[in-house]
Amino acid sequence: MPRKTIQTQNDTHAGSRVPGLDWRWHLADSPLEVDTTELEFALMRTFEGFGRWQSECLAMVCDLAATGPENALLHIIRMNDRPKSIKDLARLTNRDDLPNIQYSLRKLIGAGLVLRKGAGRSGVTYEMTDEGRRVTDDYGALRRRLLIQAVSNVPGFSDRLAEATRTLNLLCGIYEEISRVAATHRRDRQP
Repeated sequence: MPRKTIQTQNDTHAGSRVPGLDWRWHLADSPLEVDTTELEFALMRTFEGFGRWQSECLAMVCDLAATGPENALLHIIRMNDRPKSIKDLARLTNRDDLPNIQYSLRKLIGAGLVLRKGAGRSGVTYEMTDEGRRVTDDYGALRRRLLIQAVSNVPGFSDRLAEATRTLNLLCGIYEEISRVAATHRRDRQP
């Protein structure tokens, strides 16, 4: 059966779609579905590119080979210069994979960037070491020289970033809600 061509709202914006390319997706039958799928695909690519950027930027300021999420934990621990519990870290990163978070924390502790303090489940917090502060300061300086310089050269980009942040926060809430609905109403699979 031939697939139908879908014209999306973005087709009407000059330069947003390259004419002659196939914009159909197996996930999309309507213009809204195509636009949603295109956004999800862009999010996946952006997430991977962001992770590579984080890893490369960190590698330039220290000898730790860290993933993007490990780098994010490092900076969240430094955020506001207040110790964070594993519960804080999970909530702030929107993660529920505690064993992976614990593995990352052990890696950051082993590298001398983070210090574990306290005892027991509710009394353990994580904070920066002096070396962790130096690394995150150096990371911030390099980030300003490379990333912030690059985005500052794009006219109107600051406003676009603010709108993108609002949109992504809204989308995060929608994904969280529909995840709960899917989990609540999931049927057992029959063998």
